[in-house]
Amino acid sequence: MATTATATTEMVTRAGGDALERIAGALERIAPAPLPAPDLDAAAAFVWHVDPDRLQPVAQVNRIPLDLLVGIDRSRDTLIANTRRFAEGFSANNALLWGARGMGKSSLVKAIHAEVHKDHPSLKLVELLREDLPSVGRLLSLLRGSGQRFLLFCDDLSFSHDDEHYKSLKAVLDGGIEGRPENVLFYATSNRRHLMPRDMIENERSSAINPSEAVEEKISLSDRFGLWLGFHPCSQDEYLAMVGRYCAAYGVEVDPEILRAEAIEWAATRGARSGRVAWQFFTDLAARHGVAVRG
Repeated sequence: MATTATATTEMVTRAGGDALERIAGALERIAPAPLPAPDLDAAAAFVWHVDPDRLQPVAQVNRIPLDLLVGIDRSRDTLIANTRRFAEGFSANNALLWGARGMGKSSLVKAIHAEVHKDHPSLKLVELLREDLPSVGRLLSLLRGSGQRFLLFCDDLSFSHDDEHYKSLKAVLDGGIEGRPENVLFYATSNRRHLMPRDMIENERSSAINPSEAVEEKISLSDRFGLWLGFHPCSQDEYLAMVGRYCAAYGVEVDPEILRAEAIEWAATRGARSGRVAWQFFTDLAARHGVAVRG
């Protein structure tokens, strides 16, 4: 009888141990162990990913040299001065680059980082996707206290009426109780100055009990950027200047009249003139002339 009782006790103990191991495994999957600190010297640029949280080094950033960006001189000079001050350890403003599609907003951010990084290798570029904004607090915890300085970059930032991601962005712009890390600066690009569609702003104002408060929280988000840099559609002369700059930089020689006619025709078929359209035309032109370009 005693033997049976002992065997039963052992079975219960083993079953309990197995259950505890399964519970421990489930808890570990829900809340995995903290990841090791990232190697911030591994590259000049990183992309932030979640599930699991990690900073992925980017060996070669897809960007255009700063001197090839034409027609945005004022925005270029303002942003590069702001970035240099930050890289040198002085105060600087978060920046919102807004306006026309294809006019070099994201290209300017990447090109300015490359330019300033030459003199300040500790300046790192970290790209954050809009969809990952809820994780920004964890990212700031990784960057806070580092000896490096970081340009946190979010491309094509915008919000819809039921989008709560904008609340996460306040952690970057305002910093909450901890304050924004002094070694982190935030640059964002958007086609919208107020980060949400104008018709949505008007609809919410017209249907709200208190129109002045209906969209104030979302609109005021853009006010938290110290720099607003506007990008507007380019003229035909500016468009042709962009094409000419690309040709000179890559050594593509074409009769000026032929180049002008083909460039104008290309823009007409696209129904737009912009830096992106100029680069797309040049990419086709270079290939036809046996010149390889990257981008």
